[in-house]
Amino acid sequence: MRIALLMVLALLTACQASLPALPQWQGREALQHEQLGKIVELRTGKELTPEQLLQRLVAAPKVLVGERHDNPDHHALQLWLLRALATQREQGSLLLEMLTPDQQAKVDDVRALAAQGKAPQDMIGALNWQSGWPWSLYGPLVQYAVSQPYPLLAANLERREVMDIYKNIPTLTGEHSVGADVQEGLFEQIRTSHCNLLPESQLPAMLAVQQQRDRRMANAVIAAPQPSILFAGAYHVRRDLGVPLHLRDLQADEGLQVLILADAGSKVAPESADYVWYTAAQPEQDHCAKFRR
Repeated sequence: MRIALLMVLALLTACQASLPALPQWQGREALQHEQLGKIVELRTGKELTPEQLLQRLVAAPKVLVGERHDNPDHHALQLWLLRALATQREQGSLLLEMLTPDQQAKVDDVRALAAQGKAPQDMIGALNWQSGWPWSLYGPLVQYAVSQPYPLLAANLERREVMDIYKNIPTLTGEHSVGADVQEGLFEQIRTSHCNLLPESQLPAMLAVQQQRDRRMANAVIAAPQPSILFAGAYHVRRDLGVPLHLRDLQADEGLQVLILADAGSKVAPESADYVWYTAAQPEQDHCAKFRR
């Protein structure tokens, strides 16, 4: 028995030693906050180490990771997660909200060139990377991903599809994603994110776009080689509002795990994810000020 325990401890030690070093915090806010760096299992309230989080994620066929788009620490942790998971298992695929289907052929071409040691110098141009996603934040992650043996996949709607939804709102089918509480929660998020300045008449179309994005991401995750991991905005991956509800409607949520990366000091509801990892906060900005002038 003692020998067996020693062997297990040796394996665990070797596993932990092989993990990449955690990135240093890049944010400048809340560096003394009691939540900073903590990983919490929301169902139990138990605090986890990064190694314990990996143990839970490594067996999951589908992992969704929610980010705050402008937080550099979130992107650094996403890259760490990819590298750390690679020491524990073979990754099946990575999906990004930041890529659309009309970019997929370019992504595949870049991956083929990278596999030959000929990665383009102008990665932004080669991928037709969209300026709305700052390359300074996403570049390191994408450059790592295109050099890996597993596919990098688009998970978002194309602009033309978004415009079509605005013009002709499609009917969303399902039991879980169309509930009144879900739609009201998304309405509130849309109002808040648009500074409570949107005419109520525009809300149905905005809601349709949000939910069709979530349905697209769900279908992309289902089609992707497993184990898959999706990086998207935190609202998209929420269990109570986003992609997980669509996966339930499509009977494809078995083994799903959801991790939200959140600024220290923010509140993450237990029903919204399986785990939260608190990072250095971004400075508070009044994004609505220019719209009120």
